[in-house]
Amino acid sequence: MRKFINYCKEAFVELTKKTTWPTWEKLQSSALLVIVTTVLLAALLFVIDFVFQKVMTGIYTL
Repeated sequence: MRKFINYCKEAFVELTKKTTWPTWEKLQSSALLVIVTTVLLAALLFVIDFVFQKVMTGIYTL
């Protein structure tokens, strides 16, 4: 039990004293970049899936 308590104390010190957290502006810009990238990749996958579906439907109806 002593090891676990020591681990929790050290983890708390690490997160509060030694970790450099991003500023609010940097965090917002990073989040926006992730959202935009995710939307673009989802749209690209939708187009690829749609084209593949049409090609496969064309092949199967021959």
